[in-house]
Amino acid sequence: VQLQASGGGLVQAGGSLRLSCAASGRTSSIVGMGWFRQFPGQVRDAVATISWSDSNTYYAESVKGRFTISRDNAKNTVYLQMNSLKPEDTGVYYCAADRIYPPGSRGWDALDAWGQGTQVTVSS
Repeated sequence: VQLQASGGGLVQAGGSLRLSCAASGRTSSIVGMGWFRQFPGQVRDAVATISWSDSNTYYAESVKGRFTISRDNAKNTVYLQMNSLKPEDTGVYYCAADRIYPPGSRGWDALDAWGQGTQVTVSS
């Protein structure tokens, strides 16, 4: 599976961004996908995840009510709609796909595919 992420950028606090992650290759193996965030000097952490079959979702506490993860199975694409952005949301966002749900349950190193990071910068 290959993942292509897009949609990052610079936005003022309170603004919105939409991240997209398109999967290609052996997409039939995907069970879960998600977005992960990495702050400088810290490990990646899950922001939001979604099950490919029943749309079961998970959100980090810090983004609940502001971010929405969704999927389009026909396009093999997962989205992250980010509203009411805060400066503390600034970081590199990575999408990932896995053969299990939630993605990353076997450890970040065991995830089946990572997309390239996309920078999100929220100015105050």
